[in-house]
Parts: sequence; structure tokens; C-alpha cells
Amino acid sequence: MKWKNVAPTPGSPAALGYRMPAEWESHYATWIAWPHNRSDWPGKFEPIEWVMAEIVRHLAHDERVNILVNHEAGEERARKFLTRAQVIAEGSDGSIQFHHYPTNRIWTRDYGPIFVKAGKKLAAMDWRFNSWAKYNDWRRDDAIPQQILTELNVENWQPTTEVNGKAKRVVLEGGSIDVNGAGAILTTEECLLSDVQARNPDLSRNELEQVFADYLGCTKTLWLNKGIAGDDTHGHVDDLARFVDKHTIVVACENHRDDENHAPLLENYKRLQHMTDQDGRPLKIAKLPMPDPVWFEGRRLPASYANFYIANKRVLVPVFNSVNDLPALTTIQQLFPSRRVVPIYCGDFIWGLGAIHCMTQQQPA
Repeated sequence: MKWKNVAPTPGSPAALGYRMPAEWESHYATWIAWPHNRSDWPGKFEPIEWVMAEIVRHLAHDERVNILVNHEAGEERARKFLTRAQVIAEGSDGSIQFHHYPTNRIWTRDYGPIFVKAGKKLAAMDWRFNSWAKYNDWRRDDAIPQQILTELNVENWQPTTEVNGKAKRVVLEGGSIDVNGAGAILTTEECLLSDVQARNPDLSRNELEQVFADYLGCTKTLWLNKGIAGDDTHGHVDDLARFVDKHTIVVACENHRDDENHAPLLENYKRLQHMTDQDGRPLKIAKLPMPDPVWFEGRRLPASYANFYIANKRVLVPVFNSVNDLPALTTIQQLFPSRRVVPIYCGDFIWGLGAIHCMTQQQPA
């Protein structure tokens, strides 16, 4: 599918030179939120904070880690876990900083600010967040970008588009997109164009492509079809396919024909084979296996190795005690030869319906 390129509107952030950097470009910090909403892991909350401590351990080696907590007691609890896990020493934060900004959930990928750059100048986008058009408790999360951006004192925009002659804020989650920093963006029709959990029911495919061009500097949108089984976001792309350099995409594939993920993932793979990048060149495609299905209390969970996070010198990859853990780690290591690939066990964490990419948001250097 050779989708057309879309030019930014004159006067838009992209026309002023701003673009969303790729995740592998240098970070100043990673923003996360400390778990507190036990209803996101019903009956299984106890191990979650230890998983978070392990994630912070690896991130803090290479970049600042900004942790959102609801209040002083939340910071004290997080410090206790990080200290017991020897991530921070008693009385010393090192590269870890706490911020008392109340949240509903920990998924900063989806509600945090999306940073853009023009040369060395940092700015950000504050998209509207409505909890995946599914849950009612989202107002604390929706307020987070302005709290962060006020503290950082960086220029920011609240992306809007015209609907029936009136400006309307655009809903967008960070997990629904992936960019190569050079003008291409990946997303899915299921998430952004479906009538189910419709984020922007008044916007067409062409209008969304213009939004991406204007606010993220992405002139070429690559539309995949459906997401994986168990995904309550209804089609986030960060469980499906990820840019690993400007011209290469790694895509999740399910080899078992009787698995419900087989057909939709095969269709996404075939679509990518016929797509081109922002310069009209065919994409390089690498296959990433899927883990064995992860079930809990009769529900299939959205387990995928594609939900990895690219830190400055490491790639944190969710693993699930599956026979495909090692092949997946090997594939990702081959794609990131200069970074250390770190497996993080997420068999419990995924009960919250998200993994490592979902709970991280990068701030470019």
C-alpha cells in the first residue's frame, strides 16, 4: 500500500521544523508512574512493584528516571521498594526524581506528553486522553502533560482539528503510534478508525494523516489493520510492529495457524511488504515471534515481545517464560547490536493489560 505523503499545514509545529524523534534517539529522561491502582491487577498486585523496581534499576543506569507518585506516602512506598531492591541507596536518589502528580493509572505512554524537537529546541504535544474511550476514570491522567510541561517550562501545543466549524482537541495515545523520526508513522485502523472505542469519531483517515503531519512531522502514515487478542486498547500498534531504524520495522508474527492472532498478524505482515517509507523506498522487515498465550482467570492477556522499550544503552524486553523468549531476545539483540538487551519477566505485570512500552515515555535529550 503506497500511501501518499502529506505536507504539513503552513504555520503548524511541523512547518516550524518540529518532529517527533524516534525512540532510539538520545533521551534525557524516561517518565513513569509508580503503581497504585490495585484494581488494574485484581488479586495479583503484590509482585507488580518489584517488577517496577527492576525496570527502574536498568533505566537509571543510562538516563534520568522521573517517577510520578500520587502523594508523599506514595513516594515513601516507592522509595521503600527501590531501596530494598538496592536500586537507590538510603538517602540518595542518584538519577531518580519523584514528582507528586496524581494519576489514575501507570500507563504514561498513553497519557504523557509526546515530545518533539526542532534542532536542539524541545517542545511537546498535549493530546487529549479519555482512557482509551473505555473507562471513566481518566481526568488525573489527562492533566499530567500540563503538569509536566509547566515544570519543564517548554513550549507545547494541544493538537486540534476543525469539526463542524469548531476547533476540537484530538485524542491520541502514545501506544497507538510508532515513528522513525524521519517522517514515517505506524498505526492501526482498528484503533483510530474503528467505531469501537472510537477516539475521534468525527475524523477521517485523511484528516488524521494531516494531524500527524502537522503536529508530529510525520508525512507518511503506514496503516496496519488489527491488534492482538486481549488488547483492551483495541489495536495499539506497540504490540504489533515497531520501527527499529529509519527503514526497518520488526513485526510480530504467530506461526500457529489455529491461534486467533495468526490471521490478523499475517495480514499486517503482508501489508508491510507492500509499503514504502517516507522516501518511497521499500521497508526492511524483520519477524518477531509471539509468546505462548498467557491466560489468567479465563482471560487471554495481550502478551507481546513487541512491547519493548528502547532506552539509551539498553532495550528492555518483556518475557513470559515461553519457549519463544530466547528467539525473541536474539532477534531484538540482532536489531540493536550496540545496546544491551534486558529481559524483564512480565507474566504477572501483563495482567494489568500492558507491559514495558506502555508504562514508559521518553523525553529526548
